[in-house]
Amino acid sequence: MSYYADVELSEPLAAGTEAPDFRLPSGPEQEIQLSDLRGQPVILAFYPADWSPVCSDQMVLYQELTPEFESYDAAVLGISVDGVWCHQAFARHRNIRLPLLSDFEPKGEVSRMYRAYREGEGFSERALFVLDPEGVIYWSYVSPPEVNPGADGILRALEDVATREVIS
Repeated sequence: MSYYADVELSEPLAAGTEAPDFRLPSGPEQEIQLSDLRGQPVILAFYPADWSPVCSDQMVLYQELTPEFESYDAAVLGISVDGVWCHQAFARHRNIRLPLLSDFEPKGEVSRMYRAYREGEGFSERALFVLDPEGVIYWSYVSPPEVNPGADGILRALEDVATREVIS
């Protein structure tokens, strides 16, 4: 039986919602502001914690798929409540070069804005959001913490956004 079996998943912000803007540290004395990425699709990958086996597999998968995401001109941001030093060590160890943002202080503030925070456990849900170039949530999904959601949903959403952009 899973540790999380009795825990209800969060209901993430829905498609059609304007993505809340944020500025989070991506390293010591480095920050990324979401609104600076307007004009391109953005993938927000909230995850519970660096170093956990499922999180490691998920972030490594997204790193491996970076060329595919880039073919849609999409930026990928990993977000968890771990600190920047933890992110740096984790990224170095797992050869992850995509930005890992620290939602550490105040703890989980951005995760809460996206309704992707597990209050009882004190960490982010395993939640995915694909934002269109205008900064509107096109697709969102929450996976159980013990399940790697993969990238199929992300890739379908990016294809839809790209097709919609061409048709519009």
